[in-house]
Amino acid sequence: MAPSKNEERSAREARQRLRAYKARQAVHEHRTSRRVRDNWIAAVLVVVVASAVTIGQLAFLKVGPFEAAAAPTPSASASTPAVALPAPDFAENRTWTGTMTINDVPLGIELDGAAAPQGVSAFVALTQAGFYDGLSCHRLTTSETFGVLQCGDPNGDGSGGPGFSYGPIENAPEDDVYPAGTIAMARQGGNGESMGSQFFIVYKDTTIPSDDAGGYTVLGTVTSGLDGLIPSVVESGTADGSEDGAPAVPTTITSVTVQ
Repeated sequence: MAPSKNEERSAREARQRLRAYKARQAVHEHRTSRRVRDNWIAAVLVVVVASAVTIGQLAFLKVGPFEAAAAPTPSASASTPAVALPAPDFAENRTWTGTMTINDVPLGIELDGAAAPQGVSAFVALTQAGFYDGLSCHRLTTSETFGVLQCGDPNGDGSGGPGFSYGPIENAPEDDVYPAGTIAMARQGGNGESMGSQFFIVYKDTTIPSDDAGGYTVLGTVTSGLDGLIPSVVESGTADGSEDGAPAVPTTITSVTVQ
């Protein structure tokens, strides 16, 4: 028996409802799939951004000339004496002389308390407290035009300091040239108020471009002993063979005295 018109209409409506249901299901599945995809992309972007930040921080610590040069968060370690930042007049507006011994190589030093009163005051105060004794020199650069040995971090990796930071930059060379023998303060890139205990010794004439904050505070000079430091530390290069890294020869400040 042929179906009645009512049955045909019911069947047609049922088919329409089924098609509508399948269409809604398809839309739902598409939206769900897109939401999963978008969440996955977002998660990937988070990882990429986090990785980029990490890489940027590592680059900030390693790419020079001296963006890695001072403690991002000054903090004296438990094994180093606590020293308060002295006033600039502690340097007495005079020349200080003394000896810095690195790996038992004595370096004669001369510090200009008139040209860099705050920097020399801080360095002298740390020296008199014995802060530098036993600390490592954690960074050596060996390119043809950039030769420095960086020291004075109680953490031994470029991240530490004395528990204080100071500025402004003093006695920086106008031409950005740091002659062999220069003793200058390390700092964060673009931050002239971030000096602490880390310093660098220039072992050959080096040009260090100024950044937004300026140049680098020159404390004074090595007056003797570089001819002993270069063959005993510098000529061995870095531990990883790069032009910027930890010295291949473990390098330690034996002592510093000034008067």
